[in-house]
Amino acid sequence: MKNIIIRPTSAADWQALKATRLAALLDAPTAFGASHASAARFSGPEWQQRAVSTPQRTFFLAFDGEHPIGLAAQVVAANNECHLIAMWVQSEYRGMAVAQGLVDAVKQRAVDNGHARLVLDVAPENARAAAFYQKQGFVFLPEWEPLESHPHTQVQKMEWLAAA
Repeated sequence: MKNIIIRPTSAADWQALKATRLAALLDAPTAFGASHASAARFSGPEWQQRAVSTPQRTFFLAFDGEHPIGLAAQVVAANNECHLIAMWVQSEYRGMAVAQGLVDAVKQRAVDNGHARLVLDVAPENARAAAFYQKQGFVFLPEWEPLESHPHTQVQKMEWLAAA
């Protein structure tokens, strides 16, 4: 991982964010709450606004040089629950600690913003992702809900608690 940089996005990163998010939604359509079609409809100014980091939402991109290769986001829901969403790494970079770096960045942002707990949703048939999250300290909760973009898919909630 010599040239891999992981950093929060800014408005200037909107095209890289858009390209990476759309690639993720095409690659794994049932892994996300959003659909490719809905994300593809966002305008340039909407992508620019999404790329601006705030305490409520921060996207992180992983870059190999200038090329974006991975994505994760920290989003605070209306109930003040902090979520890890939009996690994706380009296939040829999987298993190379890129995903771990993205998760670590989201965890750090959550803690920096006063959240001692981070949650995510994962489909149980996505065994590789579930095992990865468990290695990152997430545990399954007995909470299930339909995936917003594919209501026939049930996802299970996992949580990570920051060390006290």
